[in-house]
Amino acid sequence: MIIEDLLKRREVTKYRLATEADISHATLSEICSGKTRLEKCSAETVYKLAKALGVSMELLTEGGIKRAERERSYEYNLPGYLQHDLDAYKDGLKSGSDLLDCLWGELYGSINAAQINDQIITPEHADYLRQKYLWKGARA
Repeated sequence: MIIEDLLKRREVTKYRLATEADISHATLSEICSGKTRLEKCSAETVYKLAKALGVSMELLTEGGIKRAERERSYEYNLPGYLQHDLDAYKDGLKSGSDLLDCLWGELYGSINAAQINDQIITPEHADYLRQKYLWKGARA
């Protein structure tokens, strides 16, 4: 779910989000568990959550959920060489590999090749992969 993804990215607990958004922890838990659909919540609840998470209300609603699902699909059905380099880079991050700079360069090159040379992925798809794995503190 989009809220849980945002919580992970910001390294915030559900309890802290509920407190910052001034909603009950039970309400947030029901939303995150799927018992209560966000689309069924009051506009005030959606507004408070969006404000506390620093995102638009639209991102939290159905359109945002579809966008998040589309972005998640960007990591599957990749060309073999790109999938290999993405997996190697993820493994390198997990293991703290001494070759991380090399793996980063390989992934960068594979993303560019898949977008520019082979035209297998769209510019939006390539930008998503770059932002998620190469630019936004993935190496930190």
